[in-house]
Amino acid sequence: MAIAAAEVSSDKVVVTCALTGVLTNPAMHPVPVTPAEMAAEARRAFEAGATVMHCHFRDQRPGMGFLPTWDPDVVAEICDAIRAACPGVILNLSTGVVGPDISAPAACLERVRPEMAALNAGSLNYLKIKSNGEWAWPPMLFDNAVEKITAFLKVMNPLGVVPECECFDTGILRSVVMFEQAKLLHRPVHVSLVMGVSSGMPAKASWLPLLVEEMSPGTAWQTILIGREDVWPVHRRAAELGGNLRTGVEDTFYLPDGSKTSGNGPLIEALVRVARDCGRTPANPAEARALLGISGSTPAPEGGA
Repeated sequence: MAIAAAEVSSDKVVVTCALTGVLTNPAMHPVPVTPAEMAAEARRAFEAGATVMHCHFRDQRPGMGFLPTWDPDVVAEICDAIRAACPGVILNLSTGVVGPDISAPAACLERVRPEMAALNAGSLNYLKIKSNGEWAWPPMLFDNAVEKITAFLKVMNPLGVVPECECFDTGILRSVVMFEQAKLLHRPVHVSLVMGVSSGMPAKASWLPLLVEEMSPGTAWQTILIGREDVWPVHRRAAELGGNLRTGVEDTFYLPDGSKTSGNGPLIEALVRVARDCGRTPANPAEARALLGISGSTPAPEGGA
């Protein structure tokens, strides 16, 4: 039976696990690559209290797991494995690509039919500088023009995929309100505050009340915090302010005490402790669907066909 959002206690929090990143080398860090690894990490996070799994996908060829893939067959195999390992789980797929061609992530959305997907809601100069003044990588533009955002929504909406608007700076967050006014987005709107990218918003707890003020009433929001142990006070403030919570080895490798995590499970366990300390309890899958405005049941593990 479906649960209405009004019936879900206000102390409930939706916990998301970001299972793996984009380019992190699995030979150096505990990032899962294969379907079995992704499913096992998802299960650990699920048992710890995460009901949403945010997924990127890695090249399955030997020695190539540090590279991303948009192969729909690979994506479907991984998603099927996660769904089988975590009954009732909500899948949230990445869609981030540079350039106007969205055919690859669109094909994956159509194949898997996740209940949610990231929607990068604006462009950002993606930069990082070394201590010697040199660029950590060649400066790049992560381009997300309104035309590209609209194209993604034209794919997501017919599939019933709920967009999660990722906002890397305050201008992008304010643009989300205009997307609502232009009828590109429909309520409930979902916002992720991406904090800690060097050229975006800093991971500072003091920013959160100001950012929440810029959202439309009723917006569901969470923090995506990039960094080391310094991100944990920001998680706590997000929990205190009523936000949803996300962590995982895509975002950080470090636990609150500064030690390196062995995988996603310990990160989610630590995040759930933060939530409970703030009087919040993790939502179960049915409660999470109600809070996020997701209708329908979880697709059967058949690759989304």
